[in-house]
Amino acid sequence: MASGHPLLEHRGTRAVERMVEFAPATGGLALWARHHDLHPSDTAAAPVSTDGNTLFYNAAFAAIDLPLQAGLIAHAVLHVVLRHPQRCLGLQALLGDVDLRLFNTCADAIVNSTLAHLTWLRLPPGAVMLERLLADALGIHQTAEAALLEWDVERLYRAVDDRGSPRPSARRGRRAGGRAAAGSAAAARAPADRPDDRDGMRADGPRAARTRALASGTALDLIPDAGTRELPEDAAAQAREWGERLLRAHAGDGAHSMLRTLVADLPRTRIPWEQVLRTQLARSLSPRPALSWSRPSRSYIANQGRGAGGRRMPWEPGANGTRPVPRLALMVDVSGSIDDGLMDRFAREIGSITRRLEADMLLVIGDDRVRRVEHFAPGRADLREIDLTGGGGTDFTPLLEEADRYRPDIGVVLTDLEGPARFKPRWPVIWAVPEACAAATPSFGRKLPMA
Repeated sequence: MASGHPLLEHRGTRAVERMVEFAPATGGLALWARHHDLHPSDTAAAPVSTDGNTLFYNAAFAAIDLPLQAGLIAHAVLHVVLRHPQRCLGLQALLGDVDLRLFNTCADAIVNSTLAHLTWLRLPPGAVMLERLLADALGIHQTAEAALLEWDVERLYRAVDDRGSPRPSARRGRRAGGRAAAGSAAAARAPADRPDDRDGMRADGPRAARTRALASGTALDLIPDAGTRELPEDAAAQAREWGERLLRAHAGDGAHSMLRTLVADLPRTRIPWEQVLRTQLARSLSPRPALSWSRPSRSYIANQGRGAGGRRMPWEPGANGTRPVPRLALMVDVSGSIDDGLMDRFAREIGSITRRLEADMLLVIGDDRVRRVEHFAPGRADLREIDLTGGGGTDFTPLLEEADRYRPDIGVVLTDLEGPARFKPRWPVIWAVPEACAAATPSFGRKLPMA
């Protein structure tokens, strides 16, 4: 960062220079983020806030002393590096409702305890520490080092969020059949200082109340933006890049690193489920030319049936020019709860795979029995136009038996895995399940959690 250049200067310039001076590698992570000065009329409560990509400075930040400025920026930079705003949106997509105040407090606690060992910066008064949060809200007593090695923000949030069920009015807007609509952007960004401030109107339990009270003197500094939600492939790439930067920086700074220890909250690199599904189906659906014993292979003809020294070679069959059309069997459990957004992504992915691999698709819809069977030519399937309503219990046996009649190359079952499967086909089976059901274990085949 070149001081004096108008395009490179912002309210945090001096503090970033201080970070780079004392911790060149981990402090230099601030140079990977964008910085933006808010207009003096902006009423942002936090001196520094972030959406996961940019650090926003309010007008009051300029009047803060330099060590505290460095502490606030280091705090916000770790939010960016650990991808806390994006992970808040990811958790909201999974759970349907995330209290931003509670999530922000959990993220703050991890970041503050990570930075608390540094003497060249200062954290604001009342900063929530991870060890204090664990003791007050959960009754768990751990040192900061032990806690940082064990707790990530998602696990910590789930532990402190003991709010009650939404009131009946808050359940409006959910689709019939148990499909919960994802939270809106406004809900994700609305400060939830009190349980009744939120759209969900869920009353705090004792753990959530103690967490909220502990953070009563701190301002929200996470501003997740649901309008810029990342694609799964992009999210995985960003997590990998930030994780690698953080590991290299921590190793470079050694004892001067901004990290007290390598925290359990490091960004996780997850292979998007779309990529896994694509790879698995491509392996099974790629055309395999059949052998033809009525004519020799090209190499046999080129060598005139003889090898080195004129010895006769064994017969080598050629390939049949006509190739069988690969077939995918897709079974949809209509008794399960599949989020609309997840269903749209799954439908688009299946459509593109069958079109690209020129594969036929057999669609079997059912719950405890087969409700509907459809055949689709390559690239002709659009699951978004198909009625997937159903009811009753779940039994995968009749669905698998129906699909087996058509001898597919591979089968995919879209389900929540709540039901028996007493028939095991000879062809491979992928169980595509929402991430909320990822703990369930199928009796055979491969489980693919989708998020």
